[in-house]
Amino acid sequence: QVTFEESGGGLVQPGGSLRLSCVASGFTFDRYSMSWYRQPPGRERELVASITVDGNYAQYRESVKGRFTISRDNSRNMVYLQMNNLRPEDTAVYYCTRAFGSTTGGGQGTQVTVSS
Repeated sequence: QVTFEESGGGLVQPGGSLRLSCVASGFTFDRYSMSWYRQPPGRERELVASITVDGNYAQYRESVKGRFTISRDNSRNMVYLQMNNLRPEDTAVYYCTRAFGSTTGGGQGTQVTVSS
């Protein structure tokens, strides 16, 4: 059974930072690219970032470039999303999933709220 467990969300002021974590299980982690996507309130899912198996290449949506960093630890079956300089428009539920560019699957997600 493929599972993902996201954590690390919370309420943060604009300009603040959060680090999201995701632990995956039920598949051979180091054979899959991984992605983070988000669903803002009342809006469609958005791909945020993807990373290759070896972690040597990552891709980001334009609005988070230079602020977010995706990384992974294959020894722990974990993928991370470091989010800096957060903006109110980053408010969403964030999910991790396998495959490059995917916005399906994932776990329960973790809520990120950026507000003063």
